[in-house]
This record gives sequence, C-alpha cells and structure tokens, in this order.
Amino acid sequence: MPSPLERYQEKIQKNEITLDHNQQDALAALDHLYHRLSETDNRRSSHKLGVYMWGSVGRGKTFLMDLFYSSLPEGVALRLHFHRFMARLHKELNLSSGQADPLKNIAKQLAGECRVLCFDEFFVSDIGDAMLLRGFLEALFEEGVVMVATSNIAINDLFQKQLQRVRFEPAIVLLQKNMQGIHLDGSSDHRYRHQFHNPIYFVANPAPVEQLFKQQTQSTSVSKEPISVYRREIPVVKRSRSVVWFDFHELCEGARSTVDYIELAERFPTLMLSNIPQLSSEPYEHIKARGTEDVSEDGGATGERQVSLGVNDDAVRRFISLVDECYDRGVVMYLHADVALDSLYQQGALLFEFRRKKSRLVEMALAYYQSIRATT
Repeated sequence: MPSPLERYQEKIQKNEITLDHNQQDALAALDHLYHRLSETDNRRSSHKLGVYMWGSVGRGKTFLMDLFYSSLPEGVALRLHFHRFMARLHKELNLSSGQADPLKNIAKQLAGECRVLCFDEFFVSDIGDAMLLRGFLEALFEEGVVMVATSNIAINDLFQKQLQRVRFEPAIVLLQKNMQGIHLDGSSDHRYRHQFHNPIYFVANPAPVEQLFKQQTQSTSVSKEPISVYRREIPVVKRSRSVVWFDFHELCEGARSTVDYIELAERFPTLMLSNIPQLSSEPYEHIKARGTEDVSEDGGATGERQVSLGVNDDAVRRFISLVDECYDRGVVMYLHADVALDSLYQQGALLFEFRRKKSRLVEMALAYYQSIRATT
C-alpha cells in the first residue's frame, strides 16, 4: 500500500491539495512510523514512535492523521475521536466492576485489537478523565501500542489551568516519552481551500430550515413520532429516514449524553437543530464539595475548590459533544438560533472548547464537507 508520503504526493499531482512546507515534519514522522510498522511485528521496538501533532485549527492535522491511517493495512490501527474513546473507556470500566486492575485489562484488550491508536482532538478538561488517562496511558504504552494524536494544545500544556494539574503530570511525562510532539504552525487555513459554501446557520427566522427540510425529504415519508435511542424516546420536530430535526431543548438541555449523539450521527446523514438560545451567561463561582477526585495523593486538603460555571454550560457541553460526533461522522448540521454564531457563547467556563466547535461548524458549511456523505 502507498505510504503517507506517497499518498500526499499523489494528491498534490492531482491538484487535490497544495504543498504546505509547514506540514512536512509531521508528514516525515508519520511516514517513518508507517515504515517501521511495516518492517516488524515487534511492538516493543516501535512503541516510542508515536506522533502528537498540535496547532491551530485548519492546519491539516486531522488530514495528515487520516492519510496515515488510510495507508495502514486493515486491522492495524483504530481511529477514534478522543471524546468518543473516553465514552468507550467509561463504559468498559463500568463493565469491569470488581476486577483488580481494570485499566490494565482494558489496555490489554485494546492491544489485541490494534497496534496503533489514532486520536483526533486529544484534549483533557475533566479531572476524572485526567486521572483515568494517567493509569490507562501507562498500561497502553506497557502493551506497546503506538499512539498518533491531533490536538490544539502542546503536550506540556494539557490540563494547564486546572487546580489538580500536578496529578496529571505523570501522564504528560508518559506522552512526552512515547510521542514526538510536532507543532503545525503555518499560516495557511486549509479549511478554506474549497471556497464554495452553503449556509448551515440561520438567525431568528426558522423558514430556511423548514425549506431545507422539505428539499431534503422530497418523495420520502415524514413523521413527527419521537425517535427511540437506547430505549429512550427523544421528541423530534420532524424526521425522515435520512434527516432528523430536533428542538435544542430536547437534545441538549435534557438527560442526554455522548452515546445518544453517537447513535444519532450513525443513523442520520443530516441533523437539524432549532431554537438555540443565547448561551452566554455570567460565570459564577461556587464551592465544589470534596469527592474522591479532590483528595490529593498525600492527603492534602484540596477539596473545597472554586469552580467557575455558567448557567447554560451543561447544555453547551452537550452541544459541543453533538457537534463533535456529527463532524466525525461527516453529518451535515443545519442550525437555527436566536443570535449570530459569533455571539452565541461569549461567556462561560467552556470558551476554549466552544471556539474549536465554531471552527467545525464553519467547515460544515463548505461544499467539500457536504459532499463527504455522498462519497463514503
């Protein structure tokens, strides 16, 4: 099979991409890893060759990782969005209740599935996830699994502003030891290499969304019956076999989770969401009660910590997960909101995460993105 470098050169020859000199270090590292994996089945000889690509949006990180992933024989690598993997890890931990070393067992099982684990959008913001990762990464690298990841943040800056940062330091050391960090710092934004776009975000007037629904459901049956996801019903505005339309309240303000969004993104190539309110809110601080995640390893008192939140942040967090899942599956979203996208969320504890999602929504409007479903 062609190597990542050969695939990259072929795309240049076909005028599908343009040469970006700022991508070459990452491309060389991925090509080197590809050849090392091809040369040997000895995991121990390759487990320090991981690649961690970080930089601003639109620099081609996901493109390069997917180029690498598609170059490998089937069954060698597993490619997941990072938040989807964390949902899987939590689920498997629940199923492993009572085991002496569940993280090691899960890592061993994963090592039986793949030699390479590809993570898109590696990002850690939750202390619970951070502590799971610390143990899991240690077990994963012990099994000799190679990791390739994309992120907007350098390894050393992960979990930077958290009060419990010191507890994540061992995980950072593991990542630095087992992965080559490469900064894609070019000025080109490759999201805009295709200039034509179709609007997906509409303010105040819901008529365009109604019209889009009619256009995309011609000659198909339409229903207003709720949709069942994991034996729970979610009310819809309307739906067909391939298009589903929800009210924001039903999908993001209720008891929904990432697994619901995974299921929806797998079932529907088009998802519409209307009545998105202004999500900004003045952050307020409150004392978070001490829990197991707040107890330091040396027994120090770190429990009564101040947490800054906005009143809409739970809904924003769910909205972010929904956008991630739709983007990862090539689903096209059409959104109807009370305010413009730039004004949708300007205050709250999730500003960094939301800015990344804005970028993905911008990309969804591009014609090449909207053709993904037609070609997969």
